[in-house]
Amino acid sequence: MSDPRSQGSESAPDWGAAARPGRRVGGSVEFHAEIGSTNDRARQAFEEPHGDGLAVVADRQLAGRGRMGRTWLSPAGVNLLVSVGLRLDLPADRAWWLSAAAALALRDAALAATGGASPLAVRWPNDLVTADGLKVAGLLIETQIAGERLTAAVLGMGLNVNWLRSSMPADIAPTATSMADLAGTPIDRVALLGELLDALDREVLLVEAGTTPQARFQAASWLTGRSVEVETPAGRLTGVAGAIAENGGLVLDGPTIQTTVNVGEVIRVHAAAGSR
Repeated sequence: MSDPRSQGSESAPDWGAAARPGRRVGGSVEFHAEIGSTNDRARQAFEEPHGDGLAVVADRQLAGRGRMGRTWLSPAGVNLLVSVGLRLDLPADRAWWLSAAAALALRDAALAATGGASPLAVRWPNDLVTADGLKVAGLLIETQIAGERLTAAVLGMGLNVNWLRSSMPADIAPTATSMADLAGTPIDRVALLGELLDALDREVLLVEAGTTPQARFQAASWLTGRSVEVETPAGRLTGVAGAIAENGGLVLDGPTIQTTVNVGEVIRVHAAAGSR
């Protein structure tokens, strides 16, 4: 007997149902069964009427990409792959606000869609993870800077929705899971997209109003208090993850000095400091 949560169990979704005319983010939704990259399409839409805020959704990406030049892997028809392009006028040093705001929107939408079945947190800089660190979603933000102003950004988001952990490749399954696994039931991807666009719309309006997400981002941080190793352009650092700095960097309490990591990749996480 097949698992009722198995891949491909969802009938043709009506993605347009997630759109809401007049909403800053996701006033309209454009769906592609297959596309090179949703980020590329969202950026292209800047040159078209009503392209600002368009949500581009795809069942399958041929050239999907993640942070640090990685390829984003996702089977067709089970996850949520969406990009939103936004015209902006913000100080360039607030680009991280958008990244943090999008991560918080991902968290809110996932919690709503799963009924809060499992605690979720943000792993710096913007991955969504379970309480035990399994990755549920990721974010890639690509920005346009003119002088000292942030003029546009594309927010690319990928959520593991109905891709069961038991079906994931052996090199992914040990560190990832899906919303369906957490909830114990299939997740309606269209309803999830609606929740995400609503949450992202609220977050973007706050950013544009000059409200920093720093405190809420800190409260949602999964790394706080954990011993970590971080690969940076200047070399590898080790320490205990602390606060999120005002510029979005990760504060590390090292053996002899406190350091703020602005650009880097957490490559290893150990137990929380002081735990046994």
